[in-house]
Amino acid sequence: MSNPTPITNGLELISPEAYANGGPPHEIFRRLRAESPVHWCEPPGYEPFWAITKHADIFDISTSPDRFASGPGINVLTAEQISSLEASAFASMRTIITMDPPDHWSYRKVANRVFTPRAMNEVDDVVNEAARDTIDRLAGTTGEGECDFASDVAAAHPLRILSTMLGVPREQEPDILRLTNELFGLDDPELQREGEDRQVAIMELAMELYTMFDMIIQDRRECPRDDLASVLANGQVDGCPMEMMETVGYYLIVFSAGHDTTKNALVGGMNAFLEHPEELAKLKNNPGLIDQAVDELTRWTSPVNYMKRTATEDTVVGGQKIAAGDSLVLFYASANRDEDVFDNPYEFSIDRKNEKHLAFGVGEHFCLGANLAKRSQRALWSELAPRLESIELTGEPEWIHSPFVVGLKHLPVRYRLRTRSTD
Repeated sequence: MSNPTPITNGLELISPEAYANGGPPHEIFRRLRAESPVHWCEPPGYEPFWAITKHADIFDISTSPDRFASGPGINVLTAEQISSLEASAFASMRTIITMDPPDHWSYRKVANRVFTPRAMNEVDDVVNEAARDTIDRLAGTTGEGECDFASDVAAAHPLRILSTMLGVPREQEPDILRLTNELFGLDDPELQREGEDRQVAIMELAMELYTMFDMIIQDRRECPRDDLASVLANGQVDGCPMEMMETVGYYLIVFSAGHDTTKNALVGGMNAFLEHPEELAKLKNNPGLIDQAVDELTRWTSPVNYMKRTATEDTVVGGQKIAAGDSLVLFYASANRDEDVFDNPYEFSIDRKNEKHLAFGVGEHFCLGANLAKRSQRALWSELAPRLESIELTGEPEWIHSPFVVGLKHLPVRYRLRTRSTD
């Protein structure tokens, strides 16, 4: 009797090309949750790992940093990628996303107070103005037009917010957008930095990012202001100033992670509304659903598809023995469609109760900017939904070649909006 064909060797779960062909592999995730929720993968060309697809297992791993560490790395990489990154400036750039206790909490405290719900009230004007400007620009004088929702709306809105908070001059916004696209599109033929030598291209990208943030850091150290840029530039850990590479790393993770995740949630959200127009009508008719809608859009899109952890000791996950040193990949996109947690998980419904979704992570690495991300999305949809009279696709949506931060890079649409003068 022959052995059954394995569900996957893991390549479909972490290959950029696989995601470019249709986004997260939800059917494979569904089978893994049912048949092999802690699944050993040996994808050709990549490091081996355990694929963790159940909500409960991901929750337990994420809340046990003593047994599952972030420090060894959060991405599944090829040998070539590891070599390129080790040779670049990124190798010496520590960020809170790859720190473990006690360092993680010490560094997180540097900016934690800026992202509390109360502190976020102080940036509401910036967030709401960015939403109004984005939709006003889209409406123009006639209210009608065509655009790429991914770049013209979903990218532009959080870009303005984060640029303002981090002190990036408005004229440099196109540069920082290009750099973050290159960072998260390292494997995307359209978005990646040009150059046949990938190692050189990554080194150049790191240096350009370093140079841009270094200028802001030096300015805020000489002339501090009441903003996030100054908080990071003058941040102290255990009474000592952060080292330069750690300060630049903080800027990088706040900007790049904050921008691309929110962008992908917004463009994925619009795609969901296009596929489910009854849900958009529901929001237009009942603006009070906005907070639930943002939660559902975040669950549905799950922009951060996975994080990797490394076992620090022999342990057990979901009944499966795990050896010290093994890599475990936590697939949030799978957890957010777990049948044991969500009723009808493959149904998109903006009035769903979503308190348990893991799109922002859980435990010590719960997304630092979750409050800002929610407010950014809420502001954009609150501005757009009541003014949107019609919208339709004019071409096929295109996915980014990325298994890590997942989303659409193009969503061409035709729309009709009420202009502000006729509101």
